[in-house]
Amino acid sequence: MRMRDVYRGLAVATAVAVVAVTLVMLLPPRPDEVAARPVAAPSTVPASSGPAPSASAEPSASPSTADSATAVPAPRTTPSPGSSLAPGYTAMEALYADPRLPKLPKKPGRVAMAKPGKRVFQDRRTGLAVPRLAKPWKAHRAAPFTSKQVLPLRRGSNQRGMLVTCPLPIEAQKSVRDTALLAARWTLNHHPKGARIRWLASQRAKGGGWLLVYQVRYGKHVSRAAVVVLDGGMAKPGLAFVTVPDSQRNRWRDITRVVSGVRVLG
Repeated sequence: MRMRDVYRGLAVATAVAVVAVTLVMLLPPRPDEVAARPVAAPSTVPASSGPAPSASAEPSASPSTADSATAVPAPRTTPSPGSSLAPGYTAMEALYADPRLPKLPKKPGRVAMAKPGKRVFQDRRTGLAVPRLAKPWKAHRAAPFTSKQVLPLRRGSNQRGMLVTCPLPIEAQKSVRDTALLAARWTLNHHPKGARIRWLASQRAKGGGWLLVYQVRYGKHVSRAAVVVLDGGMAKPGLAFVTVPDSQRNRWRDITRVVSGVRVLG
């Protein structure tokens, strides 16, 4: 056999091998080969209605846009009545913007203190002792407060007198008087909708606290109420709050007994 025929045979064999390899690569994989391939792990980013934060993601805005955005302060919205705070406002700014509470008069009234009674209720969660009022007042299930005394409901009225204590439910301020003002605003949550305050008395309470006595008007009716803020040595100052509606106005005198008798537990 001549070498020319040998080379020709080798060339034909090589061409056949290349065609066979190409066909194998183009044919679809068998089912068992698909199952053997690695499966991509599911995304760890939870589904949400907004974009998910990413530590590696680059900001879409240009540097100049970002700088201008941070340089402009967010607009301050006016606090709405009943809200505790509005964006950009301090607690006291929100209070002064609330139309339900007028500013304290320059010379507020004062309470002629009564002689404290001997019967007291000891609230060890606030560190305060409050007068245990005589009948028709009676102890009541306290929650969500830490102590509670109530008057019986009058027929035709869904308002009744109550005396409660609890740890201060708002943020304490540097001034105990400001703290009492915020506490009085908070008590509007426990008066009928649309209630507005008129200040009757403001003065320092025994033990370094502050007391406020005020009238709450709602529609054709009024209640008389008072708050006493006093530090009983607990994690938060204590609050005593009493309110009596006009349907039980013969018990308004008990408000003076309350503000006169709140004290720190000895």
